[in-house]
Amino acid sequence: MHRKVFRNFIFVLFLSVTLLQSFNVLGQKKSKKKKNEVKVETKVVVSEEDRRKAEMYHAEAEKYFILDDIAKAFVLYQRSLESDPANATAYYKIAQIYLKSNDAEKAVFNAQKAIELDETNKYFYLLLADIYTKKSNFVEAANTYEQMIAKCKNADEYLFELAAIYIYQENYDKALGIYNRIEDKFGLNEQVIAQKQKLYLKQSKLDMAIAEGQKLIDAYPGDSRYVLMLAEILISNNKSEKAVPYLEELVSNNSDNARALLMLSDYYRKHDDVEKADTYLNRAFGIPDLEIELKIQVLATFIQKLPNADIESLAISLGGKILTAHPDDSRAYEINGDLYMSLNRDDDALTNYKRAIELGASNFNTWQNVLQMEIKMENYKEAIKDGDQALELFPNQAGICWFLGNAYLASKNYEMASEILERGKKLSNSNEELKSYFNGQLGDTYNNLKDYKKSDESYEAALAYNPDNDYVLNNYSYFLSLRKEKLDLAKKMSFKLVSRNPDNATYLDTYAWVLFVRGEYAESKIYIEKAVSSKDISGTIIEHYGDILFKLGDVDLAVQQWLKAKGKDETSDLIDKKIADRKLYE
Repeated sequence: MHRKVFRNFIFVLFLSVTLLQSFNVLGQKKSKKKKNEVKVETKVVVSEEDRRKAEMYHAEAEKYFILDDIAKAFVLYQRSLESDPANATAYYKIAQIYLKSNDAEKAVFNAQKAIELDETNKYFYLLLADIYTKKSNFVEAANTYEQMIAKCKNADEYLFELAAIYIYQENYDKALGIYNRIEDKFGLNEQVIAQKQKLYLKQSKLDMAIAEGQKLIDAYPGDSRYVLMLAEILISNNKSEKAVPYLEELVSNNSDNARALLMLSDYYRKHDDVEKADTYLNRAFGIPDLEIELKIQVLATFIQKLPNADIESLAISLGGKILTAHPDDSRAYEINGDLYMSLNRDDDALTNYKRAIELGASNFNTWQNVLQMEIKMENYKEAIKDGDQALELFPNQAGICWFLGNAYLASKNYEMASEILERGKKLSNSNEELKSYFNGQLGDTYNNLKDYKKSDESYEAALAYNPDNDYVLNNYSYFLSLRKEKLDLAKKMSFKLVSRNPDNATYLDTYAWVLFVRGEYAESKIYIEKAVSSKDISGTIIEHYGDILFKLGDVDLAVQQWLKAKGKDETSDLIDKKIADRKLYE
């Protein structure tokens, strides 16, 4: 600030404070009154010259007040009062200035003086009430509103503010009294009735709340909204049986009232009258004007209960009706996708989800469900195509990276898999559990890239978070055995694995193979025979059995196992050579 301007500001501020103090001292000399007690002589004779001066100072003050030059405005309002001590508006403006300066006590003092000089100006009362409200003095704020409404014309509209203050004080009886006055003045009002009902319910006066709702129904017999409002109050207060007659009468007179039909359906379903419940529900879903949001909400409640044979056909029927009524709305297909996913009907779920995407669905869960099912169905090409598109839409979602990275890994595009999985790991941020899953997959990916250092680091990072991660224990120990490295660690991990899962053929095979690589053939045979006794085992497990038998000297039985393995998937490239030469090749 320029030094001269700063001095002028200080001078004006000093002058304004001095004038105010002088004025207050003069007031104190005239009367020995208690602090904050207001007494202004109203029969002060003011000459015409002083009145003109007062008006001039007041006009100037208004100009500076509008320009937000509060210091100058304050001084000029004070000068106006010196010329005309009965200028109520000047006190009002000074009160506003003190309120702006957060000096509530002086603001109250000046607002009270303004009211004493002019008891019919509602704006003076409103300012004083506002000051009290800001001070959290709601009792005085309420009193001020009461005085204003009693003494000022056209102030009844502020009964709403007065009611709100009483509610804030939890003085519900007084608030109800004010709302009754509002009704007497303005007539029945939906918002007022709703507020009164809330207050009666807070006081556990359900009958009174019902009576208020009945007033609206009686006053507007053709308006179904008021019937629904009352029915909702009854239902939410465990009086559903009392709501039913209202709703039954409503749907008999208005068969297309979908909300009433849905409420009746819900009531009868809760009371085990399934036939009536389904009848009302199907009627509601057959109404073209029923909003899709409400239909989705209803169907979602059924989906949460699936699989359930009792409601499955109804849920499918409702889903079909949503599609029929809203064939171009992506949300209709999304909810049907959720429905069929809950029923484990993956093909139908995927068809609906993909149609939702074609119609512009931008729901993250929809895209994630598509990728999840495509990978589950081993449709990796589509998963990669859709995953790349999803990653453009949701570049910061680790979940998309998870599914896309796994699709690339399954497609043996290990470079892309490592890139996407590393990206997902970074996006996992503080989610250590998710990060450990990424590390597990990165262990597999780097192993296939023959970057064994990164592979081991990834596996160990995953196990550092969860030492009991069976997937990682299995793959890490098996890949170490294939590399013939860290065999003590491999044995320790795979033994932990079979101890935790004694009947899992894959894990038993891993432990048996670790023992085989270590040359512990007899013990290896014990575990591989447990594995081959399981159902639906892979060709790899049977081939391993043959290899172990060969090392134990039983060549004929070894060849028999190799021949059996050849008829299955997942055997080594050397299987034919082993059979032909009756010899083990590693």
